[in-house]
Amino acid sequence: MQFLNILQLLLYIGLLALLGQGLLFIIAGAKRDTNLFYQLFQVINKPWTKLAALISPRQIATRHHPFVAFCLVAALYLAVTVAKIEHCVSVGMVGCK
Repeated sequence: MQFLNILQLLLYIGLLALLGQGLLFIIAGAKRDTNLFYQLFQVINKPWTKLAALISPRQIATRHHPFVAFCLVAALYLAVTVAKIEHCVSVGMVGCK
């Protein structure tokens, strides 16, 4: 159960960081590369974007990899949440908060 909690937390942090990067992409415009927070989000999201680059076809442009990473992390987060719910139901809610 603790493994699912940790995994869910890591995915949640990645999801929020990717969302923050996307919002700054829109808000900061052309000067986003000089924005300190945008650069911080790029560093935090590097593992997710590299994973997205590995699994996406070559026809997907590099600039779209953060969006692919967001979709991937969101799907993983939902899968872990469903697994956590199934585990809690199977043990009769013992140890679940």
